[in-house]
Amino acid sequence: MKDESTSLAYAKRVGDRLRAIRKQKDLSLQDVEQASREEFKASVLGAYERGERAISVPRLQRLARFYNVPVDRLLPGDTPPEGPDPVGVDRVETEDNQRLRIDLQRLDMIKTPERDLLRRYLQHIQAQRQDYNGRVLTIRREDVRAIAWMLDITPESLRRRLDDLGVRLAS
Repeated sequence: MKDESTSLAYAKRVGDRLRAIRKQKDLSLQDVEQASREEFKASVLGAYERGERAISVPRLQRLARFYNVPVDRLLPGDTPPEGPDPVGVDRVETEDNQRLRIDLQRLDMIKTPERDLLRRYLQHIQAQRQDYNGRVLTIRREDVRAIAWMLDITPESLRRRLDDLGVRLAS
């Protein structure tokens, strides 16, 4: 009986992760069904998300590919992740009391020497926060300082450079 309740609790936690990633992607259950050409039916995906139905490993891998996230990000850890709620990362503020938000899609389009360094660093932040919306990432003051240090400029110069590149979004 205990194994069954443990399995149900784990299925619920998996479902919570599936829902969080889908919502970060700003997709409804119907959007997923349509975009996946009905590979993932809304009713079945909803049952996975509610923990009413267990998802197989091959299906989980296909869903991870569909969401464009590492498969382990669809699975809950043994303990709750430290830090901010992955869905609520836009609440973080920078040193000058303004949010420093990066347009990840615009970053991918620019051709500058610092792009690859920025992209790698920001992908690392996304992985830590389990934030895979792929459009916008808010970075903390420590991240601003670290990136500035790597580029051998001041944090304020980094803000200006991001503005010049068109990748810094207004708060």
